[in-house]
Amino acid sequence: MIQYKTLCADEICPELFQHFIRHQTVTKCWRRENGQWIIKDAPFVDDWTAQDYKVLVSCLKNTVLTGGFVYAAFYDNQLKGFVSVEPEIFGGQQRYLDLSSIHTSEDMRNKGIGKALFLAAKDWARKKGAKKLYISAHSAVESQAFYKAMGCVEAKIYHQEHVEKEPFDCQLECSLLAEAEDSIHL
Repeated sequence: MIQYKTLCADEICPELFQHFIRHQTVTKCWRRENGQWIIKDAPFVDDWTAQDYKVLVSCLKNTVLTGGFVYAAFYDNQLKGFVSVEPEIFGGQQRYLDLSSIHTSEDMRNKGIGKALFLAAKDWARKKGAKKLYISAHSAVESQAFYKAMGCVEAKIYHQEHVEKEPFDCQLECSLLAEAEDSIHL
């Protein structure tokens, strides 16, 4: 059975990721050319090095220590997915909160973990007063299909720091208002 929990800073360490498989074989990606989104061949393997995990641990700890949200999925007491949301609202009237990471271990994809993590992030962000989640999202066709299924669309305002850091990412947003309005009418 998959168990979910909010992580505290002390729980976030390199050992937490010892059974997590980041591996993703990418063949096609979305690219914006001449103002249009098209699918292009862009084969590569996405995986994390020991240094990448070190940076990730530091970033996730910082998210927690600054008041953000880190939520994780465990199977047999092993980390199999996680999501993080930064605490600072930005984007003026858009009232974005940054969904800074969401990943599911390769061996546990397509089991609903990503959806559960994403919905938890939306719920947390809504309670913090955001109107939308902002996502600088991997451009792989499979990743974009997930975000579209979660209700994401192209961001109205691009976060320039994200664009500069990951120029091939798709800049997305996901409204938090529709669900809040739906729950009022129940």
